[in-house]
Amino acid sequence: MADGLGGMDRRSFVEAAVGVTLGAPVASPAAGGEPAPVPPARALRIALLQMAAHGADQEANAAKAEAWCRRAARQGADVALLPEMFSIGYTGFHKPEEAAKRAWQMQAVPRDGAWVNRFRALAAELDMAIAATYLERWPKSPRNAVTLIDRRGRDLFTYAKMHTCDFSAFEASCTPGDRVHAADLETRAGTVRVGAMICYDREFPETARLLMLEGAELVIVPNACILEEMRLGQFAARAFENAMALAMTNYAGPGFEGRSVAHMADGSRIAIAGTAEEMLVVDIPLDRLRKIRSESVWGNAFRRPHRYRALSRPRDLPEFRRMNAFGEPFRAAER
Repeated sequence: MADGLGGMDRRSFVEAAVGVTLGAPVASPAAGGEPAPVPPARALRIALLQMAAHGADQEANAAKAEAWCRRAARQGADVALLPEMFSIGYTGFHKPEEAAKRAWQMQAVPRDGAWVNRFRALAAELDMAIAATYLERWPKSPRNAVTLIDRRGRDLFTYAKMHTCDFSAFEASCTPGDRVHAADLETRAGTVRVGAMICYDREFPETARLLMLEGAELVIVPNACILEEMRLGQFAARAFENAMALAMTNYAGPGFEGRSVAHMADGSRIAIAGTAEEMLVVDIPLDRLRKIRSESVWGNAFRRPHRYRALSRPRDLPEFRRMNAFGEPFRAAER
């Protein structure tokens, strides 16, 4: 029936008006067998919290992150992601001196302490997963960590940055992580397998590849660096070559310049932020994500792991020998 809608039936008119396809009609017993539209599948909604920190003021940073998480929940987010090491605003020290190193390391907080517990309680209150980032207290030296907390306030995993930036004094003063993690996150949009990497990790193809092998459909990435075109292109390639969605939150403002970004599993950009403070809300249709993954010829589709043995053998290439920020030779096996 056209109903005076410019020659279009009511279904086509609604589809054109709202910009979605309603799907094939199904029989509705309540309507006596009349066709009823099937609503489109709900997308997974991620809030990328592109904030500026209050320096190393942990209480002020926690309060700001909480306020932004509440804003994200009001916008229907399933997951909220903080920038890298937000507990101390990614502040560090620059002179490679032992006293400065010790003072900086003293800012680390325990995983089961008040700073992270605040976000566990908040996640349960808001019915929303939160990826909390912080300098984690650890034997010998702290870790640059992210804990993914589910909507019930439970930890799914804690990931520590594997590729610490040892050319920086404060990152060279951290304990690197030793493995990647992926876990099934239950959301209102359905269950999705989520992994994490942190900043410099995304610049090594091995990190994303390990997460792909763990079955990650979505990888969240806390970040703290300038994202120029080369790095943005590299990030898109990680999504494309591993057939996984990626979502990265960077800091706003001077020294970082924002540009938080998300990509679909085919490498296409979903959204990108500007340089100022902004909450970038990103929707990832899980049905489309899984269709891409099921049809991709990348990811694990045609890999030949038996040909890659050389990748796991240490190799000394003179042109890539480097000193860390303390003037010591970087030895990967010791990190």
